[in-house]
Amino acid sequence: MPSSDVEAAAAGNGKQTVDAGAASSAVESRGTWWQAGFHMTTATLGPASLSLPYALRGLGWALGLAALTAVAAVTFYAYFLVSRVLDHCEAAGRRHARFRDLAADVLGSKWATCLVVTVQVAINVGISIGSILLAADCLELTYSRHAPNGSLKLYHFVIMVALVLAVLSQLPSLHSLRHINVGSLLVSIGYTTLVSAACICAGLSSDAPAKDYSLSTSRSERTFTAFLSVSILTSVFGNSILPEIQATLAPPAGGKMTKALVLSYSVFFLAFYFPAIAGYWAFGNQVRSNVMQSLLPADTGSSLAPAWMLGLAVVLILLQLIAIALVYLQVTYEMMERKLFAGGKAGRRSLLAPRVALRAAYVAALAFVAAMLPFFGEIQGVVGSVGYIPLDVVIPVVMYNVALAPRRRSPAYVANAAIIVAFVGLGAIGGVASVRKLVLNADRFKLFSNGRS
Repeated sequence: MPSSDVEAAAAGNGKQTVDAGAASSAVESRGTWWQAGFHMTTATLGPASLSLPYALRGLGWALGLAALTAVAAVTFYAYFLVSRVLDHCEAAGRRHARFRDLAADVLGSKWATCLVVTVQVAINVGISIGSILLAADCLELTYSRHAPNGSLKLYHFVIMVALVLAVLSQLPSLHSLRHINVGSLLVSIGYTTLVSAACICAGLSSDAPAKDYSLSTSRSERTFTAFLSVSILTSVFGNSILPEIQATLAPPAGGKMTKALVLSYSVFFLAFYFPAIAGYWAFGNQVRSNVMQSLLPADTGSSLAPAWMLGLAVVLILLQLIAIALVYLQVTYEMMERKLFAGGKAGRRSLLAPRVALRAAYVAALAFVAAMLPFFGEIQGVVGSVGYIPLDVVIPVVMYNVALAPRRRSPAYVANAAIIVAFVGLGAIGGVASVRKLVLNADRFKLFSNGRS
């Protein structure tokens, strides 16, 4: 049903308007605030937290923890503003179930197309590649412990992960993944706890590397690394589907998402700060972009933590990575299939083969890029700078200023303007720093190699 028809029907029946995206998607608006908190936690709390010690490495103890706290506060505030804008639209009779629909309503269709859709695609592609690469990296690390002279390389494990995703991603829709949320939350808490404990064991081990927390002596290197670290921190807190999560709340949703945010950020405090502090404390400026590489160093041939602890952590990380990749893949599939298969008169069965082929080809393309550029930490930095910073920080603030129109001299307007200026600058410089790091790594490593970042 076209959007105008939905609105007309709602107006005629005295009911709340729901956008066309919500009407066509499998969204059940019957959830509670704590269920929304679980969804929010699952969508945000991913294995990108394994890059947190690497982010602290580029900033040092004081500035690193301050930046982590500042990014947490700003992203919480930005998500709160998105929720306020959604509540404002709902009160006016327009309830949105997609970020791009909300942006089109508030900013106009051209803004939504140029900003939100483009950025969402960048995030979906970046997170999918990063998930495939990190999953393969964990498998390769485990394999190298049991077969140091084995013939399998990182790209072989990328292919294995891609095959699993190609099969599981044939599930019909994002709604069909709804049962993973609670399990994914428990898995996330489990592996972050295990990784933190493993880092503490490694730091206390006699085989641990000397702890050196000094920064680079080059001013330019320190500057680029610092901005790269901020981009990584932003990507860790990134969540591009808050409107989709709020759409699951039973109406009226006003105020419920704030409780969900408080719940999820309480979990983030434990899941992000502990591995960040433990990993940086244990390895200092020698920590790798994936802290699991530091716990299982290839040059020594022995792990720095109990084998059972690391093995269980790897299993949980793999499960979470598959869950995250499936979520972001489904969002991308919905966008592609709406364009390619919309308006087709053929039945669902006749579209099965082209959909299977399309999804398998997309996963294969992502796997090809992941195998070609094995630099997980720097990929996270690119996603944070060109994806999460604009979508999760800048655009929500702009939408709030447009939709709720605070007075220009009010504290809210001044704070929002300051956030826009600061994070546009951080995103631009962080993007340059991330691309620079990728170029440096691409020059140092061969394509399709066992790259170590």
